[in-house]
Amino acid sequence: MAMTLEQAQRVGYTCLKALLRFAFMVANNLVAIPSYVLYLIVLQPLRILDSKSFWYIEGVLFKWLLAMVASWGWWAGYTVVEWGDDVKAVSEDEAMVLVNHQATGDVCTLMMCLQDKGTVVRQMMWLMDHIFKYTNFGIVSLIHGDFFIRQGRAHRDQQLVLLKDHLEKYYRSRNRKWIVLFPEGGFLRKRRETSQAFAKKNNLPFLKHVTLPRLGATQVILKTLVAPQENGTPSGGDAVRKGSKAKGLQWVIDTTIAYPKAEPIDIQTWILGYRQPMVTHVHYRIFPVKDVPAEPEALTNWLYQRFIEKEDLLTHFYETGAFPPPQGQTKAISREMTLSNLWLVAIQSFAFLSGGMWYCLFQYLYHCLF
Repeated sequence: MAMTLEQAQRVGYTCLKALLRFAFMVANNLVAIPSYVLYLIVLQPLRILDSKSFWYIEGVLFKWLLAMVASWGWWAGYTVVEWGDDVKAVSEDEAMVLVNHQATGDVCTLMMCLQDKGTVVRQMMWLMDHIFKYTNFGIVSLIHGDFFIRQGRAHRDQQLVLLKDHLEKYYRSRNRKWIVLFPEGGFLRKRRETSQAFAKKNNLPFLKHVTLPRLGATQVILKTLVAPQENGTPSGGDAVRKGSKAKGLQWVIDTTIAYPKAEPIDIQTWILGYRQPMVTHVHYRIFPVKDVPAEPEALTNWLYQRFIEKEDLLTHFYETGAFPPPQGQTKAISREMTLSNLWLVAIQSFAFLSGGMWYCLFQYLYHCLF
């Protein structure tokens, strides 16, 4: 069937918009990432004299970089609606965030919806596949102290040892609060068949919208970051409610991302904006870390149960377009996550002004030297 003039105009407009967005993203990266690196190079004396202040500044710059990524989706109409527990209530505490993984857009969605959660973004640590080390954002994550994990049975034991060492070296010394990981160990479409075969062999539930999680990284994080018991109760949980300042990991935030019609968004769409505006839905459930078992078998069962619950949540969402209400309640309450366009423009302007400043400075130094 021949394309009508109106259809051709629509396709042409979409292609032009995608090209302009891509050009802006490239320019954004070319000024923002080098500026981040150069600011931190100049601030190295402060790192020696006052490490806490240095990592505070680094965290602010890191949050701004993630806000720039969020702006690409926000301005394309890719917004977020949140459900379940209000994680702002624990934004100043240490928490482990468990997220289902469907596509590369999951990370972008988290970068967006955590922007308005206080200091979380600048004080968080990400666990991500080692391939991201070689992307344009890899140098930023390396400096920030994120951990790149290599997948595969051959690397598993060594990676867990490296993760433990990494947490002991960087997590508290850089005042990290939240640590984000994807326990499924890969995208849903890549792991679903293997997970379902494993479930059938071991008499476990058949899951379609998530896969069975892996224990390793979760167990290492809990063992390394949960504070020793105080009077028989781990730090956190009740201690927070009593007003005392607990130390160590205090919460596990079970996070479930749902896309309309089960069609996840990828990083290419986030950048180019060729998909129609859409709303991604994010559901949170907070568990006190004292309620999470430490023994491997019990922890495995607990983690499996979280993903079985995710399966139920997603099944309900895909059937009704909404997440189910919490137990004991009749209605689920959703919250629209918003970003300030003025703030996003200010951050983007700062990035381009910084790029211009560094360019002029290097030009001046070049002429002075040569």
